[in-house]
Amino acid sequence: MDHDLELRFQSLTKELGNVFGGELDVQAILFLIGVNELGIGYKDFSKSEKTDLMHIAICTVLEPYGFYEYESHDKDNWPHFKLVKELPTLDSREQQHLLKEAIIEYFDKNGYSDLSASSI
Repeated sequence: MDHDLELRFQSLTKELGNVFGGELDVQAILFLIGVNELGIGYKDFSKSEKTDLMHIAICTVLEPYGFYEYESHDKDNWPHFKLVKELPTLDSREQQHLLKEAIIEYFDKNGYSDLSASSI
């Protein structure tokens, strides 16, 4: 894994942990991104909704890479995406690398670059 990427991701998780409490891994950060993209704030989500939030987050962070495209919001204001191109076959390490890179870019793009690049 890219050493710089890993340092930036560790810095991001540290800063997010300071804000939200505890250690956050890729899955927890994707959940937070999904909640942010839904835009209704935190509530008690059902198991199915949590799965949908993870899907929203993955689509959102991978959209700049050309894998997904935003379509619309449904009547309940949940965003929907369409698959534009198939994801490449990646091993676990490569998947983690792609997601970490995409998460860092998400925070950079949304004005949180101080979170992903501080303390390096």
